[in-house]
Formats: sequence, structure tokens, C-alpha cells
Amino acid sequence: MSKQTVLLLGATGETGDSILNGLLEARDAFASIEVLVRPSSATNAKVDNLRAQGIKIRVVDIAAPIAELTAHLAGVDVLISAIDAGSQTAQINLATAAKEAGIKRFVPCAFTIVAPPGGVMALRDSKEEVYQHVRKLFLPFTVIDVGYWHQISFPRLPSGCVDYASLLPNLELYAGGAAPNMLTDLRDIGRYVARIIQDPRTLNKFVATYSDVLSQKEILAIMKETSGEVIPVKEISAEEMAISRAQAVAALAASPDEFLVQRGVWTEDYKYSKYVRGDNTPQYAAYLGYLDASQLYPDFHPISFKTYIGELLGGKVPVPYKERFANLRK
Repeated sequence: MSKQTVLLLGATGETGDSILNGLLEARDAFASIEVLVRPSSATNAKVDNLRAQGIKIRVVDIAAPIAELTAHLAGVDVLISAIDAGSQTAQINLATAAKEAGIKRFVPCAFTIVAPPGGVMALRDSKEEVYQHVRKLFLPFTVIDVGYWHQISFPRLPSGCVDYASLLPNLELYAGGAAPNMLTDLRDIGRYVARIIQDPRTLNKFVATYSDVLSQKEILAIMKETSGEVIPVKEISAEEMAISRAQAVAALAASPDEFLVQRGVWTEDYKYSKYVRGDNTPQYAAYLGYLDASQLYPDFHPISFKTYIGELLGGKVPVPYKERFANLRK
């Protein structure tokens, strides 16, 4: 196969940054690795840093007329979207232009837990709108879901020694804490993507990546064993979770354009899907037709959750959303 030109949207976000790093690690396999940024972001510090690294930047308004947008996509073989959560349906215009431009593989913004469409997760359903549009276009695609990040799966410790990297307290045990969930280290997402987009087996397929399948109870046991600390948790029943989810949905119905309210629904959906329904597992992914990245790439050795926790306790892990959460803690 000839080397491909890859264009990435969303490179300055957390998932996009991982994808860009993974592509750059495998840069010899590609003809060119480029980044698409919207005009509003063209001069920010993160984009300037990409330019300083010698990465080609395409400044494109993804809401532009199709003919204009198509011209900006000329010469691209693989288009990857890591667009922000609130802009999923903006990819519909992008996908239409990608079809017109002859893109050979479109990777829409999935990169979430495994769950079915149709009322289980509102965020997943907004992604599904894009997937359905892609299928209508007969546009070659690959959807990649990645389980739940190691970086947001660990609980805080009484000593406070992991607070430097803690985005969520994770001190609640949901529906008994026994539901298994696929976990992936954020840093591995890009390495998986670099493999997947070069693999003809993954064309027009859904792919699931993970390093571990662990329940909340198993995560707590790993943290206790590794840190030596006893972690107090609050048990939340499935019934209480259903009530919280219904309240979040009602709040969204009253304020449909409020982003924080939307995010509240996403949060409750995630918890209910993972811990009550038990969707985010290799078995359910296989049922839904996903390919399993661990079977596709047996030579790939992802960062295990235990390895991540060792780094975390050693104060050595990079912190996602570092700037945003530093501002929140001031």
C-alpha cells in the first residue's frame, strides 16, 4: 500500500493530542501528517506550537459551503476527526465534503465507551447521526471506540498523593461496583489509531481498544494494594442512578441549549451505561460487531492500568486538561 496523507481535526484537544502523537511516532508509515484547524483557533498558542514542530496546518471553516470545504481537503487520504463533544453534528458537512474530495477513509469522532445507539447515551446518539450520514454517502469509514481512560478511572486517596492528577473524585461505588469495564490509557489511543488506519481489515468497521477489563471493586483493590491506603466510598444504588439520570434529562428538556446541562446528561448516561447496563465490555462490543484491537494486534502492548497506577503514585503521569483544571482549582 502506498503511503497515505493523514489530516487530523481536533489536534489541540486531549484525544486529538494523543492521536497526533501516535501518528508522529509512526510518521515513517505516512506520506504526510497534517492538522486541520478552524479559523477561530488558527493563531492560538497550541496551533503555533504545532507549526513550530513543522506540522502543516490547514485552516478550514468546516461549516463552509461544500465546494469550498472540498477544495481544502484535496490530496488527503485519511481524515480523522477528534472534534469537541458539543460539535458532533458539525461533522456532517465535513463528511459530505470528504466524499466529494475522494477521501479513502473517514474516521469520525467516536473515541468513547461501547454502547448501543437509541436512547442509552445522548452523546453516543449525536455521534450516530454522523455515522448514519457517512453510510448514506457510501464514504469509507472506521469508527474507533476506546473504553474509559485510565486517567479518569482511579479514586482519590485519603493522603491526597494523587490529587495532582485527579479530574474526578471517583469515591462512589455504583450499583454494587461489580460491572466490568474496558479501560484504555489516553496515551495509547493515538498508537492504536496509527495502526488501525493502515489496516485494510478495519475499513468500514467498528473497532474497540482496551488494555484492561476491570470493575470498580477491582480498581479499588488495585489502589489499596498499590498505595496501602483504605479508600472510603459511598454506595449508590441502580435505583438512585436511574433517578439522577431522569432528573438530568428533565433539566435538559427545560434548558436544551445550556452546555453544562448537556454535560450533566452525558455524565449520568456514562455511569448508567457502564455500571447498570454493563455495555462497555468486550463481549458486548463483539455482539455489536466491533473488531477487537487486542486480537487484531497481538504484538501491541498497551499500558496496563496497574502500570499507570504505579506511575501515578510516583508522581510521573501527565495530567489531561491540566490548564483547565488548574484554573478551576484557583
